[in-house]
Amino acid sequence: MIAEVTNGIKVSVETLFQPNQSNPSRSHFFFAYQVTIQNFSGATVQLLRRHWFIFDSIGTTSEVEGEGVVGLQPVIAPGEEHKYISGCNLSSEMGKMHGTYLMENLSTHERFEVRIPEFVMTVPFKLN
Repeated sequence: MIAEVTNGIKVSVETLFQPNQSNPSRSHFFFAYQVTIQNFSGATVQLLRRHWFIFDSIGTTSEVEGEGVVGLQPVIAPGEEHKYISGCNLSSEMGKMHGTYLMENLSTHERFEVRIPEFVMTVPFKLN
């Protein structure tokens, strides 16, 4: 598991290759990732937007930006967490992602970015 803390917000990511949703003979590799966002700050925050940078080992890069995560803009009180699962398609056996969340402190209405740590996606047979 990879984790990073920004302004009291901890973001942890775990990845898992999905062989049943992949087709290596067609250069299609699907990875699921679970993100846990924990609020260790003293304020209630809301996740407003996400911005992902995706890198494939064949040299392609892409960005994904938009509101919330998996259709939600979760509110996370101090001491609470929000978990979600999403996925990423790659054209090779390895890649990586990182990014940011735009959060808002609901008491002060101050907006701030929280870093999503870089994590690697690798098919299991490449690890041998």
